[in-house]
Amino acid sequence: MIGVGLIGTGFMGKCHAIAWNSVQAVFGDTPGVQLVHLGEMNQELADRKAGEFGFAKASGDWRSVIDDPQVDIVSVTTPNAFHKEMALAALAAGKHVWCEKPMAPTFAEAQEMAKAAAHSGKVAILGYNYIQSPAIRHIKSLLEKNVIGIVNHLRIEMDEDFMADGEAPFSWRNEVSAGYGALDDFAVHPLSLIHSLFGRVSRVMCDMSKPYAVRQNAEGSRRAVETYDIATALIHLENGVSGSLHVNRSAWGRKGRIAVQIFGSKGTILFDQERFNEVQLYLSSDEPALQGFRTMLMAPNHAPYGQFVPAPGHGLGFNDLKIIECHEYLRRIATGEGNVIDFGDGLEIERTVHAMAKSHASQRWIDVR
Repeated sequence: MIGVGLIGTGFMGKCHAIAWNSVQAVFGDTPGVQLVHLGEMNQELADRKAGEFGFAKASGDWRSVIDDPQVDIVSVTTPNAFHKEMALAALAAGKHVWCEKPMAPTFAEAQEMAKAAAHSGKVAILGYNYIQSPAIRHIKSLLEKNVIGIVNHLRIEMDEDFMADGEAPFSWRNEVSAGYGALDDFAVHPLSLIHSLFGRVSRVMCDMSKPYAVRQNAEGSRRAVETYDIATALIHLENGVSGSLHVNRSAWGRKGRIAVQIFGSKGTILFDQERFNEVQLYLSSDEPALQGFRTMLMAPNHAPYGQFVPAPGHGLGFNDLKIIECHEYLRRIATGEGNVIDFGDGLEIERTVHAMAKSHASQRWIDVR
């Protein structure tokens, strides 16, 4: 039986709770999971969320979760600025760690986390659930089979509109203590796809912008926004592929878009997270009269779709990706395998993010190293 602790009960905290509650029922091959201890910022909130999520104990101090001898794994789902302290404490206490992205606001903090994980002998991973999509796995299979030939260009856009309202109040996401903004809070997701599908980024040229320079704070006064909601980058991959990355968390009408376009010598692959049960494929080898994009609906033959739904085209959801990630994490702990981004791989994503920020500051190409 594996004992689980959870710190943080917002959107991603609930996602982790759903995953821990569901992973054994969906996959059937995992060890038993016991929801042991939930931590929040005060006891009242901790008690309420523990009841909702199914945790046996609750504490208004996150350190109590880490100190609990019954806890083997700690899920960290708090705001970015708290990740380092909590992850380091959990690793030092001999716990495995499942931490939401990004690793930390600064590269030095991310390096400290990766070093601690490497020395701990425990498995520490980051919450990059989009790489778990059956559609992304199918795209990877198409690339490995050379279906579209030699890839020569990659274009990824990630857009949402949760920061699009200029009259929305100032929040922790607008504080420099959270990081750069869209670049590390947001762009790390498409960078995780690039890492999974293609490997390392070698060079970047980036520009960032603020659509709203000030926002109203809780006291009613105006406060300068310290982070950037928009970032655009040109990239070169180590394998020679060129690409571009566009991220915007103030894009009205976009709810969960990660649009991927992969161009090859024999065809093109398209994917959009807002329709993430579909992959589109164009092949130049088709007869001219039949050329066009074909849409492939995810189905049981696109693993692990069939663990959830026995029929094609019915579709998975966002929380299902977290359940898959949970399963892969437990596989990594048990066998050393598992399709996850650990702190070592995550550090490479952070390295790219900070190179992009350096490029914006200097307005020039920067080598990622």
